Amino acid sequence: MSVEEKLAIARALERLKVDIIEAGFPVSSPAQFEAVRVISNEIENAIIASLCRTVPKDIEAAAESMKNARRMRIHTFIATSPIHMEYKLKKKPDEVLKMAISGVEMARQITDDVEFSCEDATRSDWGFLTELLSAVVEAGARTLNIPDTVGYTVPHEYAALMKHLRQNITAKQDYILSVHCHNDLGLAVANSLAAVAAGARQVWSAPSTELASGLVMRPWRRSSWL
Repeated sequence: MSVEEKLAIARALERLKVDIIEAGFPVSSPAQFEAVRVISNEIENAIIASLCRTVPKDIEAAAESMKNARRMRIHTFIATSPIHMEYKLKKKPDEVLKMAISGVEMARQITDDVEFSCEDATRSDWGFLTELLSAVVEAGARTLNIPDTVGYTVPHEYAALMKHLRQNITAKQDYILSVHCHNDLGLAVANSLAAVAAGARQVWSAPSTELASGLVMRPWRRSSWL
């Protein structure tokens, strides 16, 4: 999708009053960087989020691409499942924990609005997730995103994970639990709603796999249930 097409979608999302628009992954290509820059320059009301790994060059690219944004969010992530840590990152859990903390600390020096994601969270050890998420909140993250990266979970299991995290994250600071579901099993909507019922307060949605961006709706529209 071209920069112009992404901008057109961002304008439409702004008219829909979407809370947050994740405009791209700037370090991944010049086109991604330019898309985030252009969208940041134009959008007036929605928060513009930029995706980055927990490494300095990614965070620097995210910050630079959004330097003219009226409201910005840095969304940084690292994989936390045993299979991803061992075979993709080739790192031990303690190394991943240190990278998560340092990435969030660096992002927080740029903006107060920092979101952290545990890639492949639904295949991660719950004890490790709780330890890591407690640490990144202490480091400055204010939104914790729990993605079902490979479309692996089911509603009751996802809801149980949300309840576990709400009950066991030890950080004293306030934070928002967020969800990001993939639809491999046709359960993305069901999983998202189950998570909201269990305490999640933010839902990511990707309108197109080609968009390489997302939108966020905070589920307070139906207050009698959500």
